Amino acid sequence: MGLLAACLTTFAYLPQSIKAIKTRHTKDISFPMVIMLEFGLITWLTYGILINSVPIIAANTVSIVFMTIILILKIKYK
Repeated sequence: MGLLAACLTTFAYLPQSIKAIKTRHTKDISFPMVIMLEFGLITWLTYGILINSVPIIAANTVSIVFMTIILILKIKYK
């Protein structure tokens, strides 16, 4: 169940990342939300490492990659 939840929440960021890459349009994405989410994901990743939970570590590592792409594009295409 945890692995399914991790996959669903992680890959929910994929469509937004792909759209931002293709369109180079990030105006409608809230910068504070991206920053808060990025720090939240880093916190979850740290927690997963501390408790040695593979689903938490894997899901948040992938999510961090997707959110970092969105963050970079948000900064680049202001």
